[in-house]
Amino acid sequence: MTRTLLTLGHGYSAAALARRLLPRGWRILGTHRDPARAPDLVAQGVEPVLWQRAPLEAALAQASHVLVSAGPRDGGDPALAEIGPAIAARAPELDWVGYLSTTGVYGDHGGGWVGEDTPLQPSTPRGAARKAAEEAWQAIPGLPLHIFRLAGIYGPGRGPFEKVRQGTARRIVKPGQVFSRIHVDDIAQVLEASIRQPRPGAIYNLCDDDPAPPEDVLLHAAELLDLPAPPEVAFDAAEMSPMARSFYAENKRVRNDRIKHELGIKLLYPDYRAGLAALLAEGG
Repeated sequence: MTRTLLTLGHGYSAAALARRLLPRGWRILGTHRDPARAPDLVAQGVEPVLWQRAPLEAALAQASHVLVSAGPRDGGDPALAEIGPAIAARAPELDWVGYLSTTGVYGDHGGGWVGEDTPLQPSTPRGAARKAAEEAWQAIPGLPLHIFRLAGIYGPGRGPFEKVRQGTARRIVKPGQVFSRIHVDDIAQVLEASIRQPRPGAIYNLCDDDPAPPEDVLLHAAELLDLPAPPEVAFDAAEMSPMARSFYAENKRVRNDRIKHELGIKLLYPDYRAGLAALLAEGG
């Protein structure tokens, strides 16, 4: 029997998982809101599903596995708002459901370590919305739910090299600030491992082994390119969008032991140095 994955929000991380599963004979149904995206999905081997109730319910009826990567909106979780009753009805028949959340649900810990059992105390509206969405999915009886809390995502097309090359990069310095991050290919390998070893109710942090100051990442990118170091700018004086500034409101180091111990994960890119070197080698 062909295994069928429905991705509710076929974005960057879902596409990376699809690239791993398609060669293994999986059928991938990927949602989109813009009909103009459909040809691109088809070119990737993904069957496009328009984000409307009837097509979504028809796709859900065919799925054995579901990945939820569409983030919350003002009205809450968009998938539950559109087809919540259908998901609840189908729950006992699904083999695996993955929800992509964020480490923002932990809030600010002053640079301290957090793990999957750390109480959730989000300090931003985005983090609070993710916490509410997690709880809404967890409330569905019989759903084989797995929650993945993602750190900052980077990978092909999402790295620092372009800004460094263009000379627009700035090393924003906030003393003591660190961020955890994760390469998109490591997200995909963790999701595939969980699909192979389902444990409904499980929660996993997805991050690498080296929480680091953001200015260090930009400096290393410049060194790899043999370009001058981007100039330093103090956080308080930096021109930033409200969203970019909000990321600095939280400072924590995220543990990833559970994906290693339970799923046997060996990270492809255990730190930003390995990840950036790979991106550059790939033409990043």
